Amino acid sequence: MAKSATDLMQEILFSTVLDSIVALKDAANGLPNPLLRELNSIHPNTTYADLPKEVQAAIVTNVRSAFTRLLKEGYSVAQGVEQRRAPPAASAPTHRPRGGPGDRPRGGSGDRRPPRDGQGPKRGPGPGNKPRRP
Repeated sequence: MAKSATDLMQEILFSTVLDSIVALKDAANGLPNPLLRELNSIHPNTTYADLPKEVQAAIVTNVRSAFTRLLKEGYSVAQGVEQRRAPPAASAPTHRPRGGPGDRPRGGSGDRRPPRDGQGPKRGPGPGNKPRRP
């Protein structure tokens, strides 16, 4: 029965991690202080060139064996230069109304409510342009 791609990749990554740990131990010559120094020097921004030569060699070996294993299991692996694809054509931006106060249609009030009493809202002071007294 063929293994799923997930199971196969987990096995490949697990063996790669174990081989890299063994390579770190070899780089430290079995001494605890250099091993701790090498482990502490590895952080999220560590580059390939920052790793000890033994770990670099282990990674190269494991990558080659991973591709070989994927091919043996029947998965397709692109060899050589990857195919160049044309970039997707940029589409013109679509106009989307914002719905702000300046974006309302002028003229007829198609979706507005009619005034309550038919006269519209009252603004300003009443008759005589004077405020009422109690």
